[in-house]
Amino acid sequence: MEINEAKKSYYEPMHTTEHILNQTMVRMFGCSRSANAHIEKKKSKCDYLLPSCPTQEQIDCIVRTVNDIIDAHLPVTIEYMPREEAAKIADLSKLPTEATGTLRIVRIGDYDTCACIGQHVNNTSEIGGHFEIISHDYEDGRWRVRFKIR
Repeated sequence: MEINEAKKSYYEPMHTTEHILNQTMVRMFGCSRSANAHIEKKKSKCDYLLPSCPTQEQIDCIVRTVNDIIDAHLPVTIEYMPREEAAKIADLSKLPTEATGTLRIVRIGDYDTCACIGQHVNNTSEIGGHFEIISHDYEDGRWRVRFKIR
C-alpha cells in the first residue's frame, strides 16, 4: 500500500483544531473547508469563501461550537481506505493530483471526517486549551479568521 507523506510537520493540537473549525464552518455556513490555511503553534489562520462577513453572534457561535467539540473529549482516529470508498464519506475536491489510490481518513468522533496526511492529537482533550478567534476580516468574498489555542 502506497501512502502519501505529509509535506509539513504541523503542531498536532492546532491542526486538529483546524479540522474542528472547518467542520463547524461547513455545518454553519454550508461552505467548503478552508480555501487556504496557515497552521502554526502560536497562531493560525484560515480563509473561507462566504457571501458575507459572519455577524458577531455567528462568530461567538463558531467559538462556542469549536470549544464544545474540544471539551467533548472525542477520539481522533485514522483509517486507510481506497479513494472510491473515501469519496462516499469525505469531500475529496481539494485532494492533490499526486494523491495515491489509498487515502488516510482522519475522524474526530462523529463530528468530522476528512482525508488528511497531517499530524493530529489522539483525543480532543489533548488539544490542551480552548479555541479563540484573535482577529478576522472580510474582503471580496473571503473571510480570513486568525485564531489560537489559549
